[in-house]
Amino acid sequence: MTGPRVAWIGLGNIGRGMSQNISQKGPQANPLLLYNRTASRATAHASTLQNAKAVSTLPEAVNNSDIIFTCVGDDAALTSIVTAILSDASIPQDLSSKTFIDCSTVHPDTSRQTETAFNARGAGFVACPVFGAPNMADAGLLIVVPAGKRSAIEKATPFFDGVVAKKTIDLSAGTGADIDVGRASTLKVLGNTFILNTVGVLAEALVAAEASGLGVEPLQEWLELFAPGPFANYAERMVGGDYCRREEPLFAVDLARKDLRHAYGIAKEGGLRMKNVEVTDGLLEVVKEVKGAKGDVAAVYGAVRKGAGMEFDNQ
Repeated sequence: MTGPRVAWIGLGNIGRGMSQNISQKGPQANPLLLYNRTASRATAHASTLQNAKAVSTLPEAVNNSDIIFTCVGDDAALTSIVTAILSDASIPQDLSSKTFIDCSTVHPDTSRQTETAFNARGAGFVACPVFGAPNMADAGLLIVVPAGKRSAIEKATPFFDGVVAKKTIDLSAGTGADIDVGRASTLKVLGNTFILNTVGVLAEALVAAEASGLGVEPLQEWLELFAPGPFANYAERMVGGDYCRREEPLFAVDLARKDLRHAYGIAKEGGLRMKNVEVTDGLLEVVKEVKGAKGDVAAVYGAVRKGAGMEFDNQ
């Protein structure tokens, strides 16, 4: 068989969908290797796929692969994985045969530091955050936004359109050191402020429709006609009560607030205050207080309801 050997590290909601599509449609030569810090997740996920194998250690994933994808929850988790890989004596010093592709949502500086660390050992690196909900990851319909040196991008591209993505926005420009992998992470965190702020505005509109006597049904009908898709789905999850019944978040409150902090920091460096981000983070703070770490972004609807003197839960 021809093609690269591939490993996937990190099996959150998005990672499961992406790794599933790579196992089924990717150009790899061997079964996809799956590693997760909680080994049972990798074993369980591998059991649902026909072309994947769970491994129990990072060295096993890295040493037996040419391309290593990572997709974890935050900067600390990514830094921990990178440190573990580069400090493990059983992983060769020369990593020039490896390309690491990170799909995590992290600060641009974290992407830059990760590239520097891997490049120092000869490895290629692509920062490749993605846009899309878990159901879009499952369907292979994400938007991927890679940035990296051309040699690394070329190795990553076969896994994008038609495999995990419906569209690629390649943020690489120039050659060699001219490429800033932080561009990809910057677009991702700024794009997430649009998503999160819009979800907050949607929650306020739904509560206002209910409080005014209009009712939520006409607003939902308008939304389906005017902006069908993700935000109409958010409205359904809010009005239908999924936000208060859900045991495992689709977009966890702590991860959302991390994204907002990153975006706010980027804007602040440019002399900008993102007031909408401040409002949305305030709503998410209420979600965290009421629902804890398993609170979902859609629960900002409950936060708005609470601020209007209603019950947080609508069920």
